[in-house]
Amino acid sequence: MTQVSLHHIALAYNGQHVLNDVNLDIAPGEFCVFIGPSGCGKSSLLRLIAGLEPVSAGTLAIDGQTINEVPPAERNIAMVFQSYALYPHMTVYDNMAFGLTRQKLPRAEIERRVMDAASILQLEPLLARKPGALSGGQRQRVAIGRAIVKKPKVFLFDEPLSNLDASLRAQTRLEIARLHRELNSASMIYVTHDQVEAMTLADKIVLLRPAAEAPGQSNVAQIGTPLALYHQPANLFAARFIGTPAMNFLDARLAAITPDGIDVMLQGRVCAVAVDGDQLAPDAALTLGIRPEHMVLGQDGWQGRIVHIEALGEHSYVHLAWADGQPTLIAKTQEEGLRVGDTLAFSLPAAALHAFRSDGVALRRLQFRPSA
Repeated sequence: MTQVSLHHIALAYNGQHVLNDVNLDIAPGEFCVFIGPSGCGKSSLLRLIAGLEPVSAGTLAIDGQTINEVPPAERNIAMVFQSYALYPHMTVYDNMAFGLTRQKLPRAEIERRVMDAASILQLEPLLARKPGALSGGQRQRVAIGRAIVKKPKVFLFDEPLSNLDASLRAQTRLEIARLHRELNSASMIYVTHDQVEAMTLADKIVLLRPAAEAPGQSNVAQIGTPLALYHQPANLFAARFIGTPAMNFLDARLAAITPDGIDVMLQGRVCAVAVDGDQLAPDAALTLGIRPEHMVLGQDGWQGRIVHIEALGEHSYVHLAWADGQPTLIAKTQEEGLRVGDTLAFSLPAAALHAFRSDGVALRRLQFRPSA
């Protein structure tokens, strides 16, 4: 069982910081996903763990041993790339066995490891084929098999599904989840830009932000379970990034602090929010947030005019223009009789609202209502 630890890790190119003050512990057997926008350093952080990038500052350790200067080949880490990187002239068996052959392992041991990996990944019927005769999903399974046979302490995945179409992505995602359950002694670190992959695969999500968006601060915006990041974002960056469609945001000002949270002034009327406002200054500017599925439609409160409807079958997203100077709101509904131009009443439940200070930090929520 392997633990990976990063303490005050930094990575810079020509004095320009790509990663700054990254602190992270990945527990033995944990599936950890790095996610964030382009340029946030998630692939660079993965390559740094693999030894393909140098550590500019800080300590990188595996099982308590510092590996900053340990060459990649000696870290007992296996990496699966986006591009598969298979040898086209070799069979599936030979591709999977190649690294073990280079290590001069006994032939019987090589065959045992390859056949074990082929069984896990359901590749036995394909062992005699060459990559050109495989689908994209099959090639990716071969690349994963090549990593499995090494019996590494840590698996690294760098956007392994991005070259696959939607149906193959879903299928291969399930296979990776099953693989993690079967190989629960190995830690897995996975980079993706796809929120569905992050939410469905991860035990722990590390949300990264570009260094330019937080000068002098850590690239890490939030670390937590998928549902923690979704329901309890620590800051505006996390709230904006996690969730599709994104959280709705509203400009408001503090009106009063109450025993049940705070009252805010929103478009000329008082709105209750169940958050801790003890540290707020009078009349503080706030940003409120609410997820589309938490808006309550058809109840007295505000009114908005429907300007667009995204009908997805099981549910729809309605876009509401509701107040001058405020952005359009998106609400989730199963009502199928709505039309563009209709006026729709809605309310904003106090327990479903998030509140963020002017510096972007979330106020602690006093009540929590999970998605219905």
